[in-house]
Amino acid sequence: MLNFIARRIFQSIFVMLAVGFIAFAMFRYVGDPINNMVGQDTTLEQRAEIRKQLGLDDPFLLQYARFIGKAAQGDFGMSYRQRRPVSELIESRLPATLELSLVSAVMALFLGIPMGIYTALRRNGILSRTFMTISLIGISLPTFLIGILMILFFGVMLHWLPSFGRGDVVQLGWWSTGFLTNSGWQSLIMPAFTLALFQMTLIMRLVRAEMLEVMQADFIKFARARGLPDRIINFRHALKNTLVPVITITGLQLGSIIAFSIITETVFQWPGMGLLFIQSIGSVDIPVMAAYLLLIAFFFVIINLIVDLLYFAVDPRLRVQKS
Repeated sequence: MLNFIARRIFQSIFVMLAVGFIAFAMFRYVGDPINNMVGQDTTLEQRAEIRKQLGLDDPFLLQYARFIGKAAQGDFGMSYRQRRPVSELIESRLPATLELSLVSAVMALFLGIPMGIYTALRRNGILSRTFMTISLIGISLPTFLIGILMILFFGVMLHWLPSFGRGDVVQLGWWSTGFLTNSGWQSLIMPAFTLALFQMTLIMRLVRAEMLEVMQADFIKFARARGLPDRIINFRHALKNTLVPVITITGLQLGSIIAFSIITETVFQWPGMGLLFIQSIGSVDIPVMAAYLLLIAFFFVIINLIVDLLYFAVDPRLRVQKS
């Protein structure tokens, strides 16, 4: 187990270096950040001095090595647009994104898995057909359209929920949370559901398909022949064997919730890292964009490592092969 973890950590470091290299190389061609930092009256000499101070005249490999070295220490440089350390910007926006992603992930899991189990066991029921219809809507409609429709219906027409922002937050040290205020929960409902809908329907359909396949297996037929109750067969035998592929897809989808929260945060003006990334693209703020991609890659690496460890807890075949 320790060798496995060490090998995955080494692979994760290589992935982070590769993502940093690609991000840093790609953002060199999105425009000149100096044009967004100075006015029209700035002379060429002043522009050259600013480029020298920012290190933009150095060779690419030197800039990349300097960026990676500082990033390993948590220093992502200065924001070209806001003239503040990027680490401070991320620290102020990270709680909003993580809370939105956490609530969306919990909603997708605790709704998607039971719905998938129910639609597999009660395929011809009215409620199952309703769940399948909802899943078609969740997969077919783009996220931004779902968010706009929810704002129109619940925010503009019914005035039940706020249409934008995070609501009131409470500072707990450097962490700002909306979980402790009523307006914070109200502001979280629509963006969290919008972000979770696609993941929830995907998990539901995956659980349903795997459950239907496992229910036709020989060991399930043998369990029925032994006279075991349906509850034990469905949840102890069938569901446990269903979870192995579900964990893989779910782990990747939970990582994509953080990565693709950009659209939801833009629609609802949620003050998270995704909205910061969109704003940074408009101003060619390269340090912020590179730091964001590195952070997203880090979350994916951690989630994949957790998924691999969960395999050993769910699938006994892996433990036998390892031993």
